[in-house]
Amino acid sequence: MAPALVKLALRRALREVRYVRPVPFGRATGLVRDVYGRLERDFGMLAPPVALHSPSPDVLAASWVMLRESLVASGETSRADREVVATLVSRENSCPYCVEVHGMALDSLGRSSVASAIAEGRSVADPRAGTLSPGARAELTAVAFAFHYLNRMVSVFLGASPLPSSVPDSARAKAKAVLGRFLRPVEGAPPGDSLDLLPGGSGDFVWAVGNPVVADAFSRASTAFGALAVSSAVREVVERELSTWDGSPPGLSRSWVDSFDDPGVRLALVVAKAPYQVDDALVAAAGLGDRELVELVGWAGFTAAARAVSVASPRGR
Repeated sequence: MAPALVKLALRRALREVRYVRPVPFGRATGLVRDVYGRLERDFGMLAPPVALHSPSPDVLAASWVMLRESLVASGETSRADREVVATLVSRENSCPYCVEVHGMALDSLGRSSVASAIAEGRSVADPRAGTLSPGARAELTAVAFAFHYLNRMVSVFLGASPLPSSVPDSARAKAKAVLGRFLRPVEGAPPGDSLDLLPGGSGDFVWAVGNPVVADAFSRASTAFGALAVSSAVREVVERELSTWDGSPPGLSRSWVDSFDDPGVRLALVVAKAPYQVDDALVAAAGLGDRELVELVGWAGFTAAARAVSVASPRGR
């Protein structure tokens, strides 16, 4: 299949997004168009997990800044190393879409030098802490953070597979092979190239001290999420509930949020702790427009990702 046709098909895959209507590529303007262009240039495709944020341009930019500066930009660790972390975090968060995508990427990249260390049970956020440099630890922790965030967005807004439901079973293996080739890294993607998409931030990420570009990227993203119009009631409850959370999933039942009357609080808490439990009824009860829904889910996802990384990494405590 010709690259141009694959790109067109991937743009059309935005139709698979649930609950909100992403901005089509041909109608994008301003910041959205800028991010879309960079996403196709540096990631190889208009990836739905990023493009689904487009109803809120600032959240779109923040999601791309985190993904690009953690997974895509060149650094001390290899892309294969980072894809291992992305895959394992996605498994931990029960996100089959992301597991499939990054499994395909690994198939096209080859063996990772840290895969065996992580597989032996060492922390995803701090693999081989005794042998990795501070810069390498920062890069891999940034990937873990980005995917704790993206897994939550994907669980809410996308299905179980990156391949459209219209692709027949007999063609899925070939389609995965084609998509995997598009996920091969862009050679020499310079660190920091996305930072101009967001104003400077004031966040302080202890785990990122070994990599100033990563620290700057996540600080800018943190400031963008902090400025969103999320109600104080939602912020207070979610931050309180996460302050003692150890990262463990609450289980299959959703009874743990039944005591909260505010539907926005319930949705934000489920996104934060158990995004696989989000369903049509929970989203409908919140009664939010496209931009407001992306921003509420995004804020809850970012807040939970920050907590997950702080729990996993001794350097983040």
